[in-house]
Amino acid sequence: MSPQTMTEKDSYLQACEREHEITLRVLRAFPANQMELRPHPTSNPARDVMWMLVLNKAAIDPLIEGVLAMKQPPAPPPERDALIAAYERTVKDHVSKVRAMSDEDFNGPAKLQAGKDQFIQARRADGLWLMLMDTIHHRGQLSTYLRPMGAKVPAIYGPSADEAS
Repeated sequence: MSPQTMTEKDSYLQACEREHEITLRVLRAFPANQMELRPHPTSNPARDVMWMLVLNKAAIDPLIEGVLAMKQPPAPPPERDALIAAYERTVKDHVSKVRAMSDEDFNGPAKLQAGKDQFIQARRADGLWLMLMDTIHHRGQLSTYLRPMGAKVPAIYGPSADEAS
């Protein structure tokens, strides 16, 4: 597809697929026996940070329906491999549903929760990009947990001190 014919939805899907591969490298680098690690008492345990990656992709259904509201999430599975499998399934479902959206629906209106009982009007696309950026944020958070526990940080956007890209 030439850059002249690429839509914003196409760009979003390419970004999702590229970031998905990077996120999988970080998830797979995480030691399965370190799921409760908290690098600081106020930090979330690694399992909860990993679960946020799944929940961000699972937000596609509310966005398609037009309202993204925060609610109590389900509990994460206890094992790392189950979390990785849930992430892979959710990303596949997410990409499939976005791909099936028309450009009109992708750019259509949605309500995004911006605080307790407060919503803003935005495009669905803005909500999708927001969730992708939040996934990248939480992946970065999780990557900072790796080295202090003795794990290797994978290449993310270039070489790391532990692995060449």
